[in-house]
Amino acid sequence: MSDLFSLKGRVAVISGASRGLGLDFAKTLASAGASVVCVARTQATLRAAVDGIVADGGAADAVAFDVTDEAALTTAVADVIARHGRIDVLVNNAGILYRTPVVETTTEDWRRVLDTDLTAAFMLARAVGRHMLARRYGRIVNIASVMGVLGRATVGGYVAAKHGLIGLTKTLAAELGPAVTVNCLSPGYIRTELNVALQQNQEFSTMLETRTAAQRWGTSADLRGALLLLASDAGAYITGHSLVVDGGLTSILA
Repeated sequence: MSDLFSLKGRVAVISGASRGLGLDFAKTLASAGASVVCVARTQATLRAAVDGIVADGGAADAVAFDVTDEAALTTAVADVIARHGRIDVLVNNAGILYRTPVVETTTEDWRRVLDTDLTAAFMLARAVGRHMLARRYGRIVNIASVMGVLGRATVGGYVAAKHGLIGLTKTLAAELGPAVTVNCLSPGYIRTELNVALQQNQEFSTMLETRTAAQRWGTSADLRGALLLLASDAGAYITGHSLVVDGGLTSILA
């Protein structure tokens, strides 16, 4: 069974991998044997992340570029393929969030969220998907959210992008199959730097713990098994699916 979840010999690209969930995703795939290519905008934090993975015995490389820059993205994907020979796994994790009511959200901020959280995933999946189709193998994992199936005030751009990402996943699965699988990993409320304000809000935390079957916030460790399932041969017959890992939150709220 362990061979099914092994990524030995695989090359995995993870966007937004310099910190938070993206860094943990990169560490998880590296620990399963993959050579991970970490993508982020800031070279210094990206290099620190890669150095940490290598220090732990993993194989890692850093590619710094802005995922919303189509020209830079296209060049970077070609460079990764030239340097590593192939891309077997793509994890579309890069994302941002603004907490502002829709009526107060500027069009510029709306577009910035959609560009980062949805359009960048489309562009990466398109570029890497062409390569995977030619090789007749690939695993694409888009990091969505329970906000892709629920709504919440003040994060309209994020909610819209995550709903769109789940829809894009279904279309990509239909177009890239059968050799390439495309799925969403949709986390619930996981403790990250993106939601510190919510973590510090006692009323919200109490509500979350009360309305979640697991009765707690999630952690990055709670997502590792699901990520490995979707990124490895263990998930070969899973595609077009949004795997919700939320401690039972959406089941109860629904």
